[in-house]
Amino acid sequence: MLTNLLTRPLCLLVSLTGSKSMSAVPSSDLITRYGGNLPRYTSYPTAASFTEAVGSAQAEAWLKAVPEEQPLSLYFHVPFCDELCRFCGCNTSVMRRDDGRAAYGDLLREELRRVVALVGTQRLVRHVQFGGGTPSTLPATALRQIMRSVRSMFHVEHGAELSMELDPRHVPEGYPTLLGELGFTRISVGVQDLNEQVQEACGRHQSFEQTQACLSAVRGAGISGVNIDLIYGLPYQTEDSVAETVLQIASLRPDRLAVFGYAHIPWKQKRQRLIPESSLPGPAERLAQRARMDTVLKAEGYVAIGLDHYALPNDALVKAAAAGTLRRNFQGYTTDSASALIGMGASAISMLPGGYSQNITTVAPYARALADSEGLPVARGVARTPEDHLRGNLIERLMCDMGVDLAQFESLNTVFTPEREALTSFVEDGLITLEGSKVQITERGRPFVRNVAALFDTHRKALAQAAGSGAESPRFSRAI
Repeated sequence: MLTNLLTRPLCLLVSLTGSKSMSAVPSSDLITRYGGNLPRYTSYPTAASFTEAVGSAQAEAWLKAVPEEQPLSLYFHVPFCDELCRFCGCNTSVMRRDDGRAAYGDLLREELRRVVALVGTQRLVRHVQFGGGTPSTLPATALRQIMRSVRSMFHVEHGAELSMELDPRHVPEGYPTLLGELGFTRISVGVQDLNEQVQEACGRHQSFEQTQACLSAVRGAGISGVNIDLIYGLPYQTEDSVAETVLQIASLRPDRLAVFGYAHIPWKQKRQRLIPESSLPGPAERLAQRARMDTVLKAEGYVAIGLDHYALPNDALVKAAAAGTLRRNFQGYTTDSASALIGMGASAISMLPGGYSQNITTVAPYARALADSEGLPVARGVARTPEDHLRGNLIERLMCDMGVDLAQFESLNTVFTPEREALTSFVEDGLITLEGSKVQITERGRPFVRNVAALFDTHRKALAQAAGSGAESPRFSRAI
């Protein structure tokens, strides 16, 4: 496959890698003014607003309050990897011992039992996702037991999406077949970049052939849904190198791709300090890489979704975007319409109508919490007010639809007068159009949608004010 790809006509490669998309790359002036650090808005309020004021009692009350008729989504976080990548910002560690991995599976089932005691048995479930880390580090027996518990305690809807993240470098023997037998419908594969120099700097060596073999095994097991993650802004990446990676990956025809900007947060993840700052592309180069990847993917038949996702035209994600039903949560863009996503495992986050709660982040304290009490192992969170729901819905529509009608969200108690005034500069810069109350992100403005969303984030403004009075300021990844 790779040999055939590299012998494609040179004129095609030049046309794909030499042209620009998303209009032109924004000017340095725009990049300077809209650079900064911003949330990714996978929730509202964002995790920066989480505090220890929310604990197990509050989270349990929120779970009990979820109406019986509402479907649920389940998320299991497995914070183990076979080896650590330097760029990764996830909560994960290396766990070599099979007995330790199996014991963690028992903890997940125990937390699941406690959740069911609060929400009731046989609740309808439409999405089940295993993330991490690398969830395939769970031994086959442990995964079987977890899925047996899920199916016995809940009513998993026919056609429900069951998904798992896989690392093509470390797929246990027989695991794709196991996933097929357990009814999994989608896998998500991390690739990030195929360039050898970039991989060396990131501490992640993964060949095209490994990725191809993983996808072939998964598809051979009857799992038709395939997601692939790519990253721009990594050390030593160039426009040409990311274009080559995208072209190779597109040849595998994944249904969906996520194209993320690398979040350099060495103050949070010490392993990122191993990446030389001088090797990282600047904001203008990052945007140029993003634009080049966009051009290649569209030429390969993919449709742009939201800020950073792509999918084939017949994919459910494209249909949801067209219908205005696309959603966004901590896993990114999704078709999941459930109002309650219950997270289990160390650091997992639950998104509930009453608020967000996050479990204890490291495994040993998480295990002790489950051993020492009958409550949930919650460390922190934030309650959601009616205005949080309103602003959260508005921000979600902006992030999903690239536009929003402000009049649909305004009321006697909430009028977006200062936000409307602030939008003027975005209009002048060609990033949005504003007709009456209707805001529409332009193609040029797509990379800046987080900046537009931030205008409606009152929590971020409050945190900034608190930081100005001496409190610690939350630190986000770069907006560009």
